[in-house]
Amino acid sequence: MKYVIIHGDGMADWPCEELGGRTPLEAARKPNMDSIAARGRLGMVATIPNGMPPGSDVGTMTMLGYDPARYHTGRAPIEAASMGIALGPDDVVFRMNLVALAAGAGGAPEMLDFTSGHITSEEAAQIVADLRAALAGDGIEFFNGVSYRHLMVWRDGEPGATLTPPHDITGKPVAGHLPEGPGAARLRGLMERAAAILKDHPVNRARRAAGKCTATDVWFWGQGKRPAVPTLRERFGVEGSVISAVDLVNGLGRLAGLELIKVPGATGYLDTDYAAKGRYGIDALKRRDFLLLHIEAPDEAGHMGRADLKAEAIERIDELIVGPLLRALPDFGEWALLLMPDHATPSKLKTHSSEPVPFAIIRASDDGGNAGRRYTEADAARTGVAVRAGHKLIEALFGAALAAG
Repeated sequence: MKYVIIHGDGMADWPCEELGGRTPLEAARKPNMDSIAARGRLGMVATIPNGMPPGSDVGTMTMLGYDPARYHTGRAPIEAASMGIALGPDDVVFRMNLVALAAGAGGAPEMLDFTSGHITSEEAAQIVADLRAALAGDGIEFFNGVSYRHLMVWRDGEPGATLTPPHDITGKPVAGHLPEGPGAARLRGLMERAAAILKDHPVNRARRAAGKCTATDVWFWGQGKRPAVPTLRERFGVEGSVISAVDLVNGLGRLAGLELIKVPGATGYLDTDYAAKGRYGIDALKRRDFLLLHIEAPDEAGHMGRADLKAEAIERIDELIVGPLLRALPDFGEWALLLMPDHATPSKLKTHSSEPVPFAIIRASDDGGNAGRRYTEADAARTGVAVRAGHKLIEALFGAALAAG
């Protein structure tokens, strides 16, 4: 028996004026996703528990069947697991974005770009190396990630600071969002010293000369201590794989006991190699029985406020990933597939929101009966199926009765 989760990050959205009042899922041409919705079970699932931040850390943990209220300790510790960073019980790890701040109205600094213009991993590695040389020590360590996404570990550090995800304040003043509370003075000091290093860094000089956005600052958020979760093998008796270009999802996969598969050309952005992800996913199912296949592109488009690009990303996922998987799965015998996002990323907001999102589950034996039903927010809501304890949805993938309500 093969089990697949196709994780379209941030696919859910709100009606968009630029799409004629449709959501990207409604506007996109996606016959394969729509076939799943018509032939299988369709509904809405709450991936973000009340009071928790609507991020991929919480939503993907829910998707994999872990109750975030019980297991979630922060975003950064999950990414640390992906990178193989050893954490002691009292160590605190922080996500460290390379960001671009710029003077806004009245000269106050604003969050211009939380990705520093999607700085390359090679450029970022040079910056993080220089930050490490100048700022590491006395319990502070820096670790390279991908593009703008990096980590800072504070050994025996303070976990209680109030921090803001930088993507939540794009185009807004950063005043009022700088670290506050326990450990904030140390964090602010590191940010100030990093800004001085970045001001005339060689990477930034080269990017500036090329007319590109520069990394002016570092931004700490998503902190926490190491989590402990049971593996999917322990829970469901399956060995599996994860395919993602994002450390966060790979980290959750590693914690769940999944094999991490690196796909050449997978970027975690709109230019990712969708077809390669599909091919590697099919190959992974030849060796293991469970696959989590994550695509970041829709979420990135949502953060850009580009509903049109999100619809295009959804179409490419449908054509190059969902379609090939649906054609290949019958060769493996019995199978089940779950299609869903981890959260909504409304293009109007340019950040995440907490409302339930559409899911669809199809099994080899499903033959439909709902012709014309599509994989959209509205069609999923019209079914009346609502899974409020989202972490239990995976049990339906593995054959349990759908625990709606």
